[in-house]
Amino acid sequence: MAAVIDGELGKKDAPELVFDDRGSDPRGDASTLVAYAVARDVIAAQDADWAYNRVLEVVGATAPAPVRDTVGAIAAAPGQDVTAPSFSIDALLDRLAGVAVANGIIPDSAMNRDRLAMRLMGVLMARPSDVAREFASREAAGGVVAATDWFYRLCCDVDYVRREAIARNVEWTTGTRWGALEMTINLSKPEKDPRDIARAGAASKAAAAAGQASEKYPACALCMENEGYSGRPADDPLGAHAARQNLRIIPITLGGEPWGFQYSPYAYFQEHCIAMSRPHRLMHVDRENMGRLLDFVDRFPHYFVGSNADLPIVGGSILSHDHFQGGRHVFPMMEAGVDKTFSLAAYPDVTCEVLVWPLSVLRLTVGPAGREELLDACAHVLDAWRDWSDESVGVVAHTQDASGADVRHNTVTPVARRTAEGGYEMYLALRCNITTEEHPLGVFHPHAQWHHIKKENIGLIEVMGRAILPARLVAELGAVEGHLLEHRDDPAAARAALDADPLSAAHAAWAADLLAAHPELDGANVHDVVLEGVGQVFGHVLEDAGVFKWDDAGRAAQDRFLAAL
Repeated sequence: MAAVIDGELGKKDAPELVFDDRGSDPRGDASTLVAYAVARDVIAAQDADWAYNRVLEVVGATAPAPVRDTVGAIAAAPGQDVTAPSFSIDALLDRLAGVAVANGIIPDSAMNRDRLAMRLMGVLMARPSDVAREFASREAAGGVVAATDWFYRLCCDVDYVRREAIARNVEWTTGTRWGALEMTINLSKPEKDPRDIARAGAASKAAAAAGQASEKYPACALCMENEGYSGRPADDPLGAHAARQNLRIIPITLGGEPWGFQYSPYAYFQEHCIAMSRPHRLMHVDRENMGRLLDFVDRFPHYFVGSNADLPIVGGSILSHDHFQGGRHVFPMMEAGVDKTFSLAAYPDVTCEVLVWPLSVLRLTVGPAGREELLDACAHVLDAWRDWSDESVGVVAHTQDASGADVRHNTVTPVARRTAEGGYEMYLALRCNITTEEHPLGVFHPHAQWHHIKKENIGLIEVMGRAILPARLVAELGAVEGHLLEHRDDPAAARAALDADPLSAAHAAWAADLLAAHPELDGANVHDVVLEGVGQVFGHVLEDAGVFKWDDAGRAAQDRFLAAL
């Protein structure tokens, strides 16, 4: 196996998807899919007849015969050049899903079509053990970079990494006092189909009425049991679950136990990968798991890796499964300047720095021989931070719940990577999830004034300076631009129009401030002005998440903590 196309995260010139269901005659599209699989080395040419028949089976057809150019080889259907940049695998799979709908194999909805598409790619893929052997063979022959290059391209070619969907994301950078922040509006994950929502609601009511309850399988989206799973439709009593027939996981060992390595289907950056524990267990940040981070970068020295914090509000979206995220990307945080250095007496070989960054981030670095000393130093910082309170700046390490049980509020978001000299560096972002009446969603969480742009948790990726913003902003910011442009010479009319439009009302005060700050606003620059404003908001959001602010009180509080170390 040797995938032959490049591994770019997404091509901005990707075609618009055109859905053209062809009824009950899958000849051209089935032939094209097999030709695509051969061209990408997903299957061998001698497997073409077998593959064509498997495609017919999945879409519920028994004929017609394939398009042929020579005996035993399947060529692309007329007009379907599988090597052309304009070729769309997503559109091809959706047309074949339409054949399955016409043949009564699946009900017509977005989720069911997607499940059928993943089943098509899954039947053409090699078994997990074969993929793992190929990975090991390529690693032995050409090194780990060659192995991950191949595996990433394979995951893109079989549409597990949704390259065409990712290309629809909106991306830009914004210069701030913290450097250039990376901004993205996430458009890759499909919107929920109303037909699926209706089926899910009906299934939930039916299950409740029947008193049905069962253990979910797989337990979550990160479980290794997802490999090859057919998924569940929206009307399943256990709820919808994405199809994963085309998922392949490379077995790795972290901390002396089995973990898995895969790529993220809706990647947020280049070669966005996930490592997950074999058992389904809670996320935890401690010396043990920070050791696993270093095991990961020993195994994949060309990648960074990090863990979300292990507490609600400051953690990621999935705290129920122990996992890390990594990839081949240098984030703004990693290029931040150094504010000051400090020392840890018990760990003399560890270089300790405070970064110039909106969140409170310590970077600990050591040479190639200092791995264990670095882990000891990181564990020391974590243990001290877990019990550190400084109410003068709102940091509260412990409270009690209604039953009198201790509730922990402090943790870290750790990120590891290898240095150019072969050493190790660990970034420790100090986190606190305390809430108050003034800030019920979190004191160190995006404050209410920024919720019109960003309300969700600030997880690992955003800690490092890459915003993941909701899809709703495309329409909302478009409305903002329209009203600002129409009323650019009349601020009062602009504010009234912004307030009156449901799409722009939540942004009205912020947008009015943008107009006041940019009297030069016109049709040529309004889009850039609005995007620049969004980027500045993200900078403020990250400042809200910082436990030690960049004012006199915050710097003094930080120094007290460093002195206690």
